[in-house]
Amino acid sequence: MSQAEHPQRLEREPTVDDVRQLMGASTPHFALQIRNRIARLVEGLPEDHPARQLGEQEIRRLTTLGFSGEVRGHEREEGMGALPSNRGGLEATGD
Repeated sequence: MSQAEHPQRLEREPTVDDVRQLMGASTPHFALQIRNRIARLVEGLPEDHPARQLGEQEIRRLTTLGFSGEVRGHEREEGMGALPSNRGGLEATGD
């Protein structure tokens, strides 16, 4: 069972800490899955709820990460490209 579907979360209103736990160390490969879990977690919360606001901010970041990839560190070594994204992986395989 994932953290998103943890039974204790069903018994109470989601918190900012719940959103942060799902955010964790997101990578391009899992960004869209994490984005969807956060969206489910905060759906139904009022627009001014802190967990929803953080969740929506993170959803935007994860969507970008999932489709554009990631560069680690401050400087990219010569010949080193960005970590593959959803789009990058598709282009690389020709699908």
